[in-house]
Amino acid sequence: MERKRFLKSLLVGAIAAPAVFEACKKTGSTLTDDPSGTGTVINTGSVSNSCTIAPTETEGPFPTKAPSSYVRSDITDGRSGYKMTAKLTINSNCNPLTGAIVDIWHCDAEGNYSEYGGSGMQSANYQSVHFLRGRQITDSNGIVNFTTIFPGWYAGRATHIHVHVYSASGNSLKITQIAFPEGSGSAVSLVNGYKKGMSGYTYNANDNVFSDDMLKIEVAQVTGNLTEGFELEIKINIA
Repeated sequence: MERKRFLKSLLVGAIAAPAVFEACKKTGSTLTDDPSGTGTVINTGSVSNSCTIAPTETEGPFPTKAPSSYVRSDITDGRSGYKMTAKLTINSNCNPLTGAIVDIWHCDAEGNYSEYGGSGMQSANYQSVHFLRGRQITDSNGIVNFTTIFPGWYAGRATHIHVHVYSASGNSLKITQIAFPEGSGSAVSLVNGYKKGMSGYTYNANDNVFSDDMLKIEVAQVTGNLTEGFELEIKINIA
């Protein structure tokens, strides 16, 4: 089901450091992190109301190894970072899909994934832990909610969340990814890449997965602030 390959861009060394927040500059231009001076998201993005089918994206290289073992709404699992809640609405032909199985997973504040590591793709070894992975079942409105932290980033990729949707009987319906609004006043700029900053960050426009998303179907709405945390919302339409 993959339509893009980005493994080459992920062959990076260690990305491990405690969470410290630094100034953020986009390569080649100056980026004002917090134009309001309040630590609050101004560039929120929007929740698409179209019925356009979500693009199918790659599942790997860090998919959850045993997703049925992690039926939980709070997937934080002790990882530090800015709190974020994620509300995903799954629609089929523009109607809420009830009883669908939804898995999500993403990297931590330092850009590392649980269940992997100790190799050239991720030197930090987290093979024995399972943070920032979880599964929920959609309600009558097609909605699932997760409590997590704002994802960090790693070389070659923009900030993102992986999503795999299954039917109630376990058949795969959609593998896709969630992108974040970027630029001045966005949550991405406020978080500033945690300790790493934004030097070397790959923006959506240059990301191997999101660069062809001209309608921004994969870009979520993200609101909130540094003090209380962030709220992400997106509608994912499947055939």
